[in-house]
Amino acid sequence: MIKARDLTKRYEDGVLALDHLNLQIHPGQIYCLLGANGAGKTTAINLFFNFIEPSSGRASINGFDCTKNPLEAKRYTAYVSENVTLYGNFTALQNLEFFAKLGGRSNFTKDNSRMVLREVGLAEECFNHRVKTFSKGMRQKLGLAIAISKQAPALLLDEPTSGLDPKAGADFVEQLLKLRAEGKAILMCTHDVFRAKQIADLVGIMKEGILVMEKTKDNLKDEDLEKLYLKYMEAN
Repeated sequence: MIKARDLTKRYEDGVLALDHLNLQIHPGQIYCLLGANGAGKTTAINLFFNFIEPSSGRASINGFDCTKNPLEAKRYTAYVSENVTLYGNFTALQNLEFFAKLGGRSNFTKDNSRMVLREVGLAEECFNHRVKTFSKGMRQKLGLAIAISKQAPALLLDEPTSGLDPKAGADFVEQLLKLRAEGKAILMCTHDVFRAKQIADLVGIMKEGILVMEKTKDNLKDEDLEKLYLKYMEAN
């Protein structure tokens, strides 16, 4: 569903941001990509969305090349970022209805919106509140609701739990597990080693644009992922 083959990005100033990335995420899998700032995680996300073009290699969603057929690839993809962009003067319901229709759900109703907001755990009394009054956790729940409303089989998440309190982070992870059970393919770029070990079917570690480690959940069962991560970060 989500695939990178020798995906490489070198910028005009010579910086090699991503170096022959290879990964594959099947329906019903969560892949957590760990790495420090500047490791290449966000560059990979940007390539999947065709925000930037690769220097070489291929990114694809559901078999569609993200560079050659970007509109087709995006039809199958939804996105949640670290700081979800929403309309502050709109209510939660208004934001969700607007973005759902923008994503092609022309028959998306208020009842549909309420159902999805309940699904992500947003308190019902907040449905008609302006989003500018929301905490970060509430905004992330709304961002996930917007992603779910698209009904895309692939989800790309860039640091979605960053800055969330423990309860909000746990709620967000619970929703990801539900989406995995529904057969979604999920790529989550994160610094959160604990969450990665908790939910990931596959864990990759990136350093300086290179995927230096990839292990399955079973491979990591008896490993201390934090120590393993630090070992790769400290290696020359």
